[in-house]
Amino acid sequence: MEPQMEKEYVKGGEFLIADSTTAEMFTPEDFTDEHRMIGDTCREYIDNEVVPNLDALEGHAWEVARDLLKKAGELGLLGANIPEEYGGMALDQTSGVIIAEMVGRGSGFGSTYGAQTSIGLLPILYWGSEELKNEWIPKIISGEAVSAYCLTESSSGSDALGAKCVAKLSDDGQHYILNGEKMWITNGGFADVYLVFAKVDGEKDKFSCFLVPRSDNCRPGGEEHKLGIKSSSTTAVILSDCKIPVGNLIGNVGDGAKIAFNVLNVGRFKLGASVTGGAKLAIHEAVRYANERHQFNKPISSFGAIKHKLAEMAIRTWVSESITYRTVGMIDHLIGDGADNATKLQSIEEYAVESSINKVACSESLDYVVDEMVQIYGGYGYSADYPAERAYRDSRINRIFEGTNEINRMLIPGQLMKRAMKGKLGLLQAAKGLMDEILNPQMSFDEDTSLLAAETKLAQNAKKVALMVLGTAAQKYMMALSEQQEVLINCADIIMDAYQMESAILRAKKYAEKNGEEAAGRYIDMAAVFCNDAIQRIDAKAKNTIAAIAEGDEGRTLIVALKRFTKNNSPVNTIAARQRIADAMIQANTYVY
Repeated sequence: MEPQMEKEYVKGGEFLIADSTTAEMFTPEDFTDEHRMIGDTCREYIDNEVVPNLDALEGHAWEVARDLLKKAGELGLLGANIPEEYGGMALDQTSGVIIAEMVGRGSGFGSTYGAQTSIGLLPILYWGSEELKNEWIPKIISGEAVSAYCLTESSSGSDALGAKCVAKLSDDGQHYILNGEKMWITNGGFADVYLVFAKVDGEKDKFSCFLVPRSDNCRPGGEEHKLGIKSSSTTAVILSDCKIPVGNLIGNVGDGAKIAFNVLNVGRFKLGASVTGGAKLAIHEAVRYANERHQFNKPISSFGAIKHKLAEMAIRTWVSESITYRTVGMIDHLIGDGADNATKLQSIEEYAVESSINKVACSESLDYVVDEMVQIYGGYGYSADYPAERAYRDSRINRIFEGTNEINRMLIPGQLMKRAMKGKLGLLQAAKGLMDEILNPQMSFDEDTSLLAAETKLAQNAKKVALMVLGTAAQKYMMALSEQQEVLINCADIIMDAYQMESAILRAKKYAEKNGEEAAGRYIDMAAVFCNDAIQRIDAKAKNTIAAIAEGDEGRTLIVALKRFTKNNSPVNTIAARQRIADAMIQANTYVY
């Protein structure tokens, strides 16, 4: 391990086997004045510059998109995490995530921004030669040049290494000649430079990344007719005997998989922030509409069914925000001050599991929020004249972006097991200790009366359930575990809920420690309701999974343990708590959390 990585830190995936403290939990309440100023600047840019132009962008006015990127570049929003030597601002990852959250208010423009600043830029920063960095990074972060990331093909989506795009070295050894076609390329229609993944000589172990300027031999196809994010450009990119200098190879031959998958880690935790920003805006609009819309001589916001929806929308969004900033806080702590690019990349990779959790949980929370937004608007929610329609169709892509949610669900337990087998995570020892506890249960008479004590116990038990189910599955299937997709997906859902439960509890406790329990009441309500519902989901998922992986005495033993772990001795009055959560927003006429 690099010397910079030897300091004390919470290891990636360690949340599953160790309890975290409020001091280790980074939250939005910990933002510095600089963080808040960056957020305000970006929010003003999105609300005043981007949103008024969304109709023009949906009409494919890509000159407007270019102008908007240039304005973002002038404000420093395209190069927040880029070193100063290339014209960037060298800010921490948290600043980049705050910007991503605000950009999430900008509908499909968020895809344009993401391709420009993340997947279309970071391969150059982390693996490109100094010549490529100096030539292209200043242009991209100023908005002078527009970038695009070209990985997917018609026959290879999640199976990136199944790509058929080929690069061949010219006879004189001075150029690569690329042939093939890429699909679903964000910014494809107006990009100046494409980061193209291709196999050198068509060989799988030579999957590589190339920087390819736009030309007659590297050109976009027509715009795709899409369900959503119509305000971003999506095209095929056609490479026909496209000749580029050998110096345009990014990294080394064969580095393509490493580049693609590591850059997607960055995209995942930033996508969690972006969709959270979109969810906050959707709730704001839904609350306003619910207050304005009257039925039976009352605002619909006064009805319990609407309050339930608004509260659940807020709870899921607040929990999404909590896991997003917890994750980036751990990344920034590990990076520290003055780290080089290699350390930054290594620090981000350390939290690949948490990044996948963010991507899946937050994107699915947004889908819930916009679906309920449409329902609150009723028939008007289906009309393009109201904001719910655009929010609904723009949301759906996020479960496909940055690796589908199914792929990410399988990555979560898969990465945990891989880390355990390499000795980077004490998962196997923890699973063995848990089995001893299951086979020899001890009675406990400790009465913890501290804040959220019951929920804390449930979160601890949720992690035990995750360990129990994953450990049993690993023991049964061993090396074939990766083929048991339904089992892995169920394990992932349990793990995700456990991470969210603990994050919500830690955030509420941390706020209470600083501001008092009364002031933290709204956060306590949200943590309590989320945990109350999550443990029920965990019980159902685990029960179904145990039935599939264990039989006879073993199965009965695990079910008994599951009942003990998921028993909630202090059920929450979720109806009253949701009403309090909703009432605060209804009174403020906006999302207040």
